[in-house]
Amino acid sequence: QVQLVESGGGLVQAGGSLRLSCTASGGTFRWYVMGWFRQAPGKEREFVAAISRSGGSTGYADSVKGRFTISRDNAKNTLYLQMNSLKPEDTASYYCAARISVELLTTTAYDNWGQGTQVTVSS
Repeated sequence: QVQLVESGGGLVQAGGSLRLSCTASGGTFRWYVMGWFRQAPGKEREFVAAISRSGGSTGYADSVKGRFTISRDNAKNTLYLQMNSLKPEDTASYYCAARISVELLTTTAYDNWGQGTQVTVSS
């Protein structure tokens, strides 16, 4: 069972950038497909981005395509989410997730979740 810890959230003005990190421990990181999700108050958790085990394939929600970039460093057991051109509607708690799989997962069907990191974008 892999443990996930997110970091890098904070308060940023609209148009700004943040980079989130998710550090994994207790499992073989390269075996896991990884994803980022977010949840705003009163809303359901939604898919943001996913990346394959090797990092060669990625997928994004339409709402973040062209602004966010998911990446991973298997040598450092770390997942990243570079967020540019942030908008107030990106405000949410952001969660990383992991699952042993051979396919990208764009649903919440992940087995392991971090505790979340808050991102707040002011207008």
